[in-house]
Amino acid sequence: MEQYRLQAIDLTKVYEDGKKGLVTAIDRVNLEVKDGEFVMIVGPSGCGKTTLINILGGLNTATSGEVLLDGKPVQGPGADRGMVFQGYSLFPWLTVQKNVEFGLKMKKMPKAQRAEQAKKFIDLVGLTGFENALPKQLSGGMKQRVAIARTLANEPEILLMDEPFGALDAQTRVVMQELLADISKKTKTTILFITHDIDEAVLLGDRIYVMSRRPGTIREVLDVNIPGVRSHESLVLPEFLATKKKIMDMLWQESMDAAMDQ
Repeated sequence: MEQYRLQAIDLTKVYEDGKKGLVTAIDRVNLEVKDGEFVMIVGPSGCGKTTLINILGGLNTATSGEVLLDGKPVQGPGADRGMVFQGYSLFPWLTVQKNVEFGLKMKKMPKAQRAEQAKKFIDLVGLTGFENALPKQLSGGMKQRVAIARTLANEPEILLMDEPFGALDAQTRVVMQELLADISKKTKTTILFITHDIDEAVLLGDRIYVMSRRPGTIREVLDVNIPGVRSHESLVLPEFLATKKKIMDMLWQESMDAAMDQ
């Protein structure tokens, strides 16, 4: 039996809405992430992507089903799952160095060791020279680099990312995508990444889970086969465009079906 780093088994989430009564956000979702794999989740707005990743991260609980990390049930949040959100969640009074060190300090890592660990990941995200800068002195892209460095410095089993580049301008977003692709390759970090951006999903993913409209289910799983290094130059390759079109057609159909249901 194949071992997975992360598994979701028949996850369903039902919640109470004051106006609508019981609402099913996701319905019997199954997914697997192998060690070192970069997996994307894409789907129409409101399909339950964020609900799903919050359950995987232990920030929310499923109504039924279970989450396994390295074959063991997930019980709430844990340092084994690093989470990166669209909001940077940096401490504004701490420098870049101290922000990246924060989790290590909580783990009571010795001062010299955590300084060295933080420097390693600050270098990795290309922020050498900004160690003493405060968040207010950084651009949006730089802040997100700090958030990624802080999460990676804790060496989680898997990195869970919920639309981390959604607030960035288009040019900065592509730069961050290339940076993350490079980090993934260098560190072999296992990543599960949620996005509404089809280009982003195809550019970064080894596999893509396409979700249906609410209640969110897994409509299809696509393997991505793009030759060479993933970069902005990949965006015009035939393999890229063919995969993008498949996803666009699926999401268009989901949007049309949702409109017909209303």
